[in-house]
Amino acid sequence: MHKRSLALILVLAFAWLDAAACTNLIVGRKASADGSVMITYSADSYGSFGYLHFYPAGDHAPGTMRPLYDYETNNYLGEIPEAPHTYGVIGQINEHQLSIMETTFGGREELVDTTGLLDYGSLMYVTLQRARTAREAIDVWTHLVDTYGYRSEGESITLADPNEVWVLELIGKGPGRKGAVWVAVRLPDDCITGHANQARITRFPLKDRQNCLYSKDVIKFAREKGYFKGKDAEFSFRDAYAPNDFSARRICEARVWSFFNRFADGMERYLPYALGVENDVEEMPWCIRPSRPVSLNDLKQAMRDHYEGTPMDMTADVGAGPYEAPYRPTPLYFEVDSVKYFNERPISTQQTAVTYLAQLRSWLPNHIGGVLWVGFDDANMVPYTPVYCCATRCPEAYAEQTADPFTFSMKSAYWLQNALSNFVYPRYSQLFPEVQNARDRLDAELEGLQAKMDAEAAAMSQPDAIQHLTAYTARTSALMMDRWRLLFERLIVKYNDMTEKPERNGQYLKTAGGDQVPVIRPGYPERFRRLIVEKTGNRYRKP
Repeated sequence: MHKRSLALILVLAFAWLDAAACTNLIVGRKASADGSVMITYSADSYGSFGYLHFYPAGDHAPGTMRPLYDYETNNYLGEIPEAPHTYGVIGQINEHQLSIMETTFGGREELVDTTGLLDYGSLMYVTLQRARTAREAIDVWTHLVDTYGYRSEGESITLADPNEVWVLELIGKGPGRKGAVWVAVRLPDDCITGHANQARITRFPLKDRQNCLYSKDVIKFAREKGYFKGKDAEFSFRDAYAPNDFSARRICEARVWSFFNRFADGMERYLPYALGVENDVEEMPWCIRPSRPVSLNDLKQAMRDHYEGTPMDMTADVGAGPYEAPYRPTPLYFEVDSVKYFNERPISTQQTAVTYLAQLRSWLPNHIGGVLWVGFDDANMVPYTPVYCCATRCPEAYAEQTADPFTFSMKSAYWLQNALSNFVYPRYSQLFPEVQNARDRLDAELEGLQAKMDAEAAAMSQPDAIQHLTAYTARTSALMMDRWRLLFERLIVKYNDMTEKPERNGQYLKTAGGDQVPVIRPGYPERFRRLIVEKTGNRYRKP
């Protein structure tokens, strides 16, 4: 292998181990409270800038070429022939209610092919422009990979339409070898599942094309490389191409366990697996039937999870700091006196650039049924606003042109929401209740408007409905921006200099002359004051 290629592969491997970015939570249509298919995606790559990719529908003359840019670096990769007609795409959804989301599992480093033309990001958006259903998307995706080569690490891909959800897992074949090995499994309609940076498909049915598809060489290639030696029926995609280890379980699979734990009893039996410390324990199932229907709000709250109430609760130890924050500074792994340690990696994390929730509804026309709920920071810190899949323009606050990673703008949802969040993190327990209240209030308000907007659009001609829903998408983005600016201003004024201005009935208390009364100086929370005394003894004891 060329030294440069090997070096790049090693960089990619260590980058994945440190980042362990992105989470997808997945709900089948008979497992949801309203009959919709729902999938989520937190794009958690460190340092990424959050905006919505937007591609209008279009017709293209023969010979038109489509340029490709790497999803993570924006470096130019090359070009491929454009399709005669492409569908409209906004964010992770297209005009036919097809949604595609991903997490990177990495897998065997030697299978990365940097000579391939298509990375996973290009594949997501090119496929959204060319496919109408999840099954069709699998065909488009794998054909593109076979034709032009695949340059990314191992990926788990969620492909969903209003009627079904598939999870596609694939990995390349190594430098200079075009294509990928892959398997795709359909989620039973009454089940939920997820993936979070670790391959989750183990054994799969070899003769059930209604529910399982795979590349013809997925087992043969594993034998060729020495990854598998058993009978075909015993083949496990994960074990061959992304073997489990402590990090795969504790840093990645634990997030799926926490999702399952919200919606099913008895998940304690799989806790030893999620903790990752013990071997020879019972593995967590690929999917489960929830004990109750999963609502839109349920799924939003699941995206805000920090292992609360579990042995991995991030607010229950000294790492939470004085203000009991469910966050840890990165990297995930650190050393003290040559001993290696790790931080928990929850679903909700500060480095999220964009968080998505696609709601796909089969009983409505496509232009009304597909809604992408979005936020532009850690899901715990932001509300989800609706973007209808038919939108013919991207709201300014969500657009790529509004700002960038190096240019702050109060017109950018990413920068405004991050500014507020980063003000709150250092004094989380003191300030977060105000954020939570504003977040939940706007979530409820926008969910409450959905039925009204659907009904209004259904009573219109399709062109008028598309215009109506595009305008509504813009209005809700503006509403969120206004609310978040006001909240940001309020937090700075009320909690300036680690104090708190006293209020009554929503009004700051003032002197008769109109000046401010003395501020509240709360100091550290009780638990942290006790910790100071425990660690310092009598050093600060008043004589």
